[in-house]
Amino acid sequence: MTIQAAPIDEAKLNEFMGKAVVDAGAAMSAILVDIGDKLGLYKAMAASGPVTPAELALATGTAERYIREWLPSQAAGGYVIYDPATRRYELPPEQALALAQEDSPVFLPGLFQLIASTYRDEPKFLEAFRSGAGVGWHEHDRELFQGTERFFRPGYNANLVSSWIPALDGVEAKLLSGARVADVGCGHGASTIIMAQAYPNSTFVGSDYHPASIEAAREKARAARVSDRVRFEVAPAKAYSGTGYDLVTCFDCLHDMGDPEGAAAHVLQSLAPDGTWMLVEPYANDRVEENLNPVGRVFYGASTLICTPNSLSQEVGLALGAQASDSQLREVVLNAGFSRFRRATETPFNRVFEVRP
Repeated sequence: MTIQAAPIDEAKLNEFMGKAVVDAGAAMSAILVDIGDKLGLYKAMAASGPVTPAELALATGTAERYIREWLPSQAAGGYVIYDPATRRYELPPEQALALAQEDSPVFLPGLFQLIASTYRDEPKFLEAFRSGAGVGWHEHDRELFQGTERFFRPGYNANLVSSWIPALDGVEAKLLSGARVADVGCGHGASTIIMAQAYPNSTFVGSDYHPASIEAAREKARAARVSDRVRFEVAPAKAYSGTGYDLVTCFDCLHDMGDPEGAAAHVLQSLAPDGTWMLVEPYANDRVEENLNPVGRVFYGASTLICTPNSLSQEVGLALGAQASDSQLREVVLNAGFSRFRRATETPFNRVFEVRP
């Protein structure tokens, strides 16, 4: 292949090189954030105040020589602050909220854990790009499963009970009095357990095709002491058990499915006549150019490596992608037999749809 020579705008080249260097630093930082999370470095800094590398190493049982490199890398990225006068590093309270506080609505390490896992799967992605074949969810590095749950859980904690469910017509009242709920594609069960804790009069069935995720969900339900009202089953989206559900939920998973229309048809069959389907999907606008922003970049990246390959690994392989538009989702839902579809609410990271027969 011959690359044709073209006039070079030096200012544009320098601007692009600057962006690429920033991206290279961010790519290196992703694994370093994951390491900082797993070794408890951020939590130790949040608890101690300004520290030297030796003090942080001692507090976390790590090797000082590595910490002497890790801390400057974090300071260069603005994740921690360095004071040249004292030669100490500090985790500011804003960064601590995002990096050290697991129950924070802006907790980020799960995202970096997810990103780090994709690097280990690169050979699979190379082959998929060449062949057009898929890569199933179950074929990924196992760190992806935990990272995904840790990434999404803070947003569900912050929004699911406080704003998403109240945005649906009549659903909250049913859950408070006692409803039957199916949470489809539940993964490690974060969404299922949050709902069970908030609505003790209701019962919940979480389902996912991935056995390891369902086992993890069962363990988490036992730890949360909701197993008496929550049941988890291994089942694909088109074959989960039960009918007459007052509410069916799908959190950030319909676009990953090979046959989302078939899954939607099963949701319709499983709902009570006056039931509701709450469909939660990543935030997106209708046109590509409207999604060319930092959030869209993250979601397109995840879609390339995780969502689209998973769909292509299954029957039909519609591959909606994580940035599927409202109109694409509406078409899937209406083709499955539903008659009502509306965006009920949204956050900077999610759209919440109310779907009814």
